[in-house]
Amino acid sequence: MWNLGPVGFLAPWLLAGLVLLPVLWLILRAVPPAPLRRRFPGVALLLGLDDRDSQSDRTPWWLLLLRILAVAAAIIGFAGPVLNPSDRPAPGSGPLLILADGTWADARDWPVRIARIETLLAEARRTGRPAAVVALTDLPDATRFDPAEAVLTGLPGLAPRPWEPDATALADWAEGLEGRFETVWLSDGLARDSRAPLRDALEDHGPVRVIQTPRRILALRPPQIEDGAIAIEALRTPTGGAAEAAIAAHGLDPAGVERRLATATLSFAPGDAVARVAINLPPELRNRVTRFEIEGQRSAAAVALTDDALRRREVGLVESRETREATELMSPLHYLRVALEPQADLVSGDLSALIPANPDVIVLADAGTLPPAEAEALQEWVAAGGLLLRFAGPRLAASDAGREGDDPLMPVRLRAGGRSVGGTMSWGEPKTIAPFEADSPFFGLPVPGDVTVRAQVVAQPGPDLAARVIAQLSDGTPLVTRKGLGEGQVVLIHVTANAEWSSLPLSGLFVSMLERLAISARSGGDAAADLAGTSWRPVEVMDAEGRLRETDTRAAVTGEDLAEGDLGPDLPPGLYEGEAGRFARNVTGPETTLAPARWPARIAIEGLDRPAERPLAGLLLAGAVALLALDALASLAVGGRLRGARAALVALALALVLPGPGAEAQEAAPSAAAPMDPRAEAFAQAATRSVVLGHILSGDARVDDIARQGLEGLGRTLWQRTSVEPAAPMAVDPETDELAFFPLLYWPITGDTPIPSGAAYDRLNAYLRGGGMIVFDTRDAGIAGFGTTTPEGRRLQAIARPLDIPPLSPVPEDHVLTRTFYLLQDFPGRHRGREVWVEAAPDEEPTPGMPFRNLNDNVTPVVIGGNDWAAAWAMDEVGMPRYPVGRGMAGERQREIAYRFGVNLVMHVLTGNYKSDQVHVPALLDRLGQ
Repeated sequence: MWNLGPVGFLAPWLLAGLVLLPVLWLILRAVPPAPLRRRFPGVALLLGLDDRDSQSDRTPWWLLLLRILAVAAAIIGFAGPVLNPSDRPAPGSGPLLILADGTWADARDWPVRIARIETLLAEARRTGRPAAVVALTDLPDATRFDPAEAVLTGLPGLAPRPWEPDATALADWAEGLEGRFETVWLSDGLARDSRAPLRDALEDHGPVRVIQTPRRILALRPPQIEDGAIAIEALRTPTGGAAEAAIAAHGLDPAGVERRLATATLSFAPGDAVARVAINLPPELRNRVTRFEIEGQRSAAAVALTDDALRRREVGLVESRETREATELMSPLHYLRVALEPQADLVSGDLSALIPANPDVIVLADAGTLPPAEAEALQEWVAAGGLLLRFAGPRLAASDAGREGDDPLMPVRLRAGGRSVGGTMSWGEPKTIAPFEADSPFFGLPVPGDVTVRAQVVAQPGPDLAARVIAQLSDGTPLVTRKGLGEGQVVLIHVTANAEWSSLPLSGLFVSMLERLAISARSGGDAAADLAGTSWRPVEVMDAEGRLRETDTRAAVTGEDLAEGDLGPDLPPGLYEGEAGRFARNVTGPETTLAPARWPARIAIEGLDRPAERPLAGLLLAGAVALLALDALASLAVGGRLRGARAALVALALALVLPGPGAEAQEAAPSAAAPMDPRAEAFAQAATRSVVLGHILSGDARVDDIARQGLEGLGRTLWQRTSVEPAAPMAVDPETDELAFFPLLYWPITGDTPIPSGAAYDRLNAYLRGGGMIVFDTRDAGIAGFGTTTPEGRRLQAIARPLDIPPLSPVPEDHVLTRTFYLLQDFPGRHRGREVWVEAAPDEEPTPGMPFRNLNDNVTPVVIGGNDWAAAWAMDEVGMPRYPVGRGMAGERQREIAYRFGVNLVMHVLTGNYKSDQVHVPALLDRLGQ
């Protein structure tokens, strides 16, 4: 292809014909138009006369110009002009390798990158070039070049990842490349050390060109605690003038609903790559923060997850009379205050005052037998999720606590008295601490050799003792024991909290052990040392766009890898849970920097956004034909052979220059008359052949199958009991399918149901505004009261937030759903009836003597519950129930009520609030026996 400004030519050699246009001008000029012939009798007198001076008439210059323009338009049209051409490779130039970095920095404009890849593959298909598409964050085992049309079918599975390419894996992959090929590299615009080696390796196989668009990329470093405030740092590239970015802190409110808890503005100074802001939040509010994010940025690096390092725990220190009267250094609580005060909020007082304050941890230092009322209240507090940390001492050793039977507030039974070592009547030298076992929360902590124990309380041997020991002395005597109690745990350290029995409170190991017990906050600087020897299970992982999704199928990772390992498929960013609490692994770290990618001058770089190609050949050839037609008319007119030639010429010129009255309609006609997508056409025909109930895909094949079976069973019930004869239900994808065909959509919610895109939300809101109904079913039995603390309930809130849903309320007793077809007061499914939420009715009082309000309003657009109605409706091919509901006859009655509720739903959405008309009240009252 040869380019001339914004126009390229597929066959530029044909333009050489333009050189012949002057010759053509001379030839045409020498050939006059045919003379006009008229028969006149007097001409016979002139026969035989010879005019010695003859001169031929010449073609008018404007007619010559018209013909020259027609020939020039034809020549240029056959040369294949293209407006805004891409750099097309020459046919037969070999395979094409398309590389995409596929990192979090690509997530923001990933659809645009996919469109560019599709354009490259379309060009390769036209020229017959084999191609391959590879994302550097998800390398294949081997790179194979296939026909471009086959590669196009695999593009929907290509997605960005929330990590950067692994340099070692890139080097191994590059070594396996063979043969000659051209490479087109879609860069994310960030500099990294792995680029240059890979670029050199690719250039050994053929030319490399890069697609990279200059754009601003923002990222957040993990938040830090500094001087009691949360310090947030943001990065940008490239640097430039002054700029600002809005930061939002998100977390859960007391009801468990995610809210925006605080906002702040980051200001970049001119030329600075890092901006910093401090956010001051009360401890209660700070403990609720789950993440910070840069508003308006759709990438994993724009989200900074928080964990226990940000949370400031509240620790209650129980003070007794002896504790208050002791000197400072001899106080059992002195060393605990020194260890915990920098990183926790300490509350002191007696036990009766601390329990209502509900701290995270309660510490009992050398407490003997507790009063029954306080012991019962403390046991309930631990069972609700609290941590009780007990230290031994003379008073505990002399008491009867843990002597007889299993004391719920003691992890083990204790022997009477204590054990003293290293004294005049001792059993030997002071004992050291043994290395921690692999199943201990202290595993990996170095044990100083100078930490010794001189006295302790001794655990009574028993079958459960070994499982409850998490630290022991060098002779095998338990030093720290632990047991679970409800949702909480009880931990006993068998020595005193001061230096009376051991030197443990004087060492740094004491602080580290408290950290492993999730008492104090973890500092970022020594996270690797703190996590050594521990195991962490991922509970929520983040995708490239910064969205979190719950997971329970991933394998646990070691603390060392979690703290310092590179992110990748086996270590995605997200929240990890271990015995010491939660740890957030973000895309960026405290030392992360951003810089734009630089390429050598020999590498061709083009932008991501390009004007669309527009072939001009058809337009020019059509123009040439029109000019030739105009030439024919003009020649006839000049020769006098066309009556009314001037009017015809003027009409033709106006037709060529001015658009007709239907031009716009004609331009729109091709798109309006374009053939419908075969799948969309088949979907529309199937959805409109009869009343069809739809179920929105949840992302879980089993749940979707139950939804289909449930709607089939409900349709069979409608056939048998009503005049509604629905066809087979259909699965609906709001991303691609038209929703207006369905009167009712059943949407089962799982913890991993995908969040719809913006276009899908537009379809859903239009469907709700147009009179459709969506039945949301969290299938969690409503155990959280509107599902606010279950994974399904939280996912429903995230899905429903952008929807245009009116205020909701539980179904009132006189709602039309209670009498549309059947008289109902309960709405069970597989689970017993819980609160079902519908559009809130207007606050109207019923008419005296009438049990129903005149609520002749619109159909409720949503019905929300958690009773798993589809499982109760589901039938097999012969009409038998597929899934059990309840027990015995009570269960069958519950299933029958579920069918009746389904019938009422369908009749309500088809007939509206017809049964709210007061004309039906007498019949209803008669049915109710009133």
